Amino acid sequence: MAYSEKVMEHFANPRNVGKIEDADGIGEVGNAKCGDIMKVYIKVNDGIITDVKFNTFGCASAIATSSMATEMIKGKSIEEALTLTNKAVVEALDGLPPAKIHCSVLAEEAVRAAIADYCEKNGIPVPSDSFKCDGCCNSCSSSRQ
Repeated sequence: MAYSEKVMEHFANPRNVGKIEDADGIGEVGNAKCGDIMKVYIKVNDGIITDVKFNTFGCASAIATSSMATEMIKGKSIEEALTLTNKAVVEALDGLPPAKIHCSVLAEEAVRAAIADYCEKNGIPVPSDSFKCDGCCNSCSSSRQ
């Protein structure tokens, strides 16, 4: 199983690792099949994600996809962040082995779960279509399909 240089870089030097103590939204997802667990924390100011951190227990792909996903949503509006897809994360990492695509799905789900938590805490309706699985890997851990 060969990993791209970008995957190895984000695994060896992950961005945005940690916890935001006073996070505005927290999303935690996991995949029982592989044991990966991702937790994403977001800080939001005027609808913009001003800070994002993550903690991931998992393989190199899980850590790399978490790192890349947080990089991709930092500084974006909630609406823009909700357009993040696992496919975009995979492309930004220059690909993942087929057996590891589920990690990118988890990264997308964790971001969306953190945004949903933020919206629920602030009485903001979350678009119902923002939690649909496209069936890319058949390993979604979410019941929101």
